[in-house]
Amino acid sequence: MKKFDVRLANYADIPAIQELMAASMASILPRYLDENQVNLSSESMGVDALLIEDGTYYLVFEADVLVGCGGWSARRTLYGNSQTIGRDDSYADHKTEPAKIRAMYTHPDYLRKGIGRLLLKTGEERARAAGFTVMELGATAPGLPFYEALGYCMIEDVSRASADGTVVPVLKMRKSLIGDA
Repeated sequence: MKKFDVRLANYADIPAIQELMAASMASILPRYLDENQVNLSSESMGVDALLIEDGTYYLVFEADVLVGCGGWSARRTLYGNSQTIGRDDSYADHKTEPAKIRAMYTHPDYLRKGIGRLLLKTGEERARAAGFTVMELGATAPGLPFYEALGYCMIEDVSRASADGTVVPVLKMRKSLIGDA
C-alpha cells in the first residue's frame, strides 16, 4: 500500500476540499444515481466548516496531492454541508449517543487504495479516544458496500425529497466501537 500523509484541515484548505469533493461526486455518483439526483446531491453533500473548526476533519495527501478527505464529529448532525436543512449542531453525549463519521471523499484517480479505510480508522480512533462507543454515518449509494464491508449496518433510510420530489438516497448506518480497537 502507498504511504499517505494525514493532517488536520484548516480554513485555507476549503477551496481544495471543494475541488476534491466536486471531482469525486462528478465521477462516482453517476454510476449510482440518475442525472437529477447527481445534480441535487450538493444539497446534502459538501464542506461542513464546523468539522474544521472542531479539529475533526482530515486531509490525505500523496506527496503534495490532496487525494482524500473525511472526518468525524461529536455533534448530532448526521450528514450535510454547512447549510444543510435540519442540522443539529449541539454536541452528543459520548456516554449515550454516537459520534458521526462525516464527509468522506476520495479523488477518483485514487479509489481502492486504502484512503477511505485510513480516514474511517482515523475517525473511529479519535471518537473512541473521546469516549464514544458507537459511530453512525449517513451513507450515499456508492458508500454503502464500503461501509458494510467495514462493519457498519444500515439502521434507517433517512433520505429526504428535494423541492421537486427527487430523492437522493442517504442511509443511516451504525457500528459499535467496543471491542474494535
